[in-house]
Amino acid sequence: MKGFPDLPPLWLLAFMALAWLLARFLPLASVESSALRLAGIVLACAAIALIGWSAWWFWRKRTTIEPHHVPGTLIVEGPYRISRNPIYLAFIGILAAQVIWLGAVSAIVTLPALVWVLTERFAKPEERALIQAFGAEADAYLSATGRWV
Repeated sequence: MKGFPDLPPLWLLAFMALAWLLARFLPLASVESSALRLAGIVLACAAIALIGWSAWWFWRKRTTIEPHHVPGTLIVEGPYRISRNPIYLAFIGILAAQVIWLGAVSAIVTLPALVWVLTERFAKPEERALIQAFGAEADAYLSATGRWV
């Protein structure tokens, strides 16, 4: 996959497509209700708001939001007080919202798969980069703040 942009939103879109395919062609069991659909909408809106709030801190601190780049600032305010990866957490929330909306049991398998990809391809390397860039300050932050919550 040389030349393929290795970006978390693209992984989210891929898993959303997979969830849709599973729901459409291999649903196993389906659960449909207007309450579940509303819950999916609310979760998706909350996740999108979390992305906006988190991205605003990158802008405010004038540091890169792109993974695989050297961080210029250690952000520990806002949503980063609660989660080291609020944007990735929001991506999981968006996929969970879609799974709820689809109502197909088979689509649930996409959630742990996305968590694994985000952890291994992005969160762990970013944590190592923070330690390299900010040393003990980053180590203290990583010890005090959960990767997800």
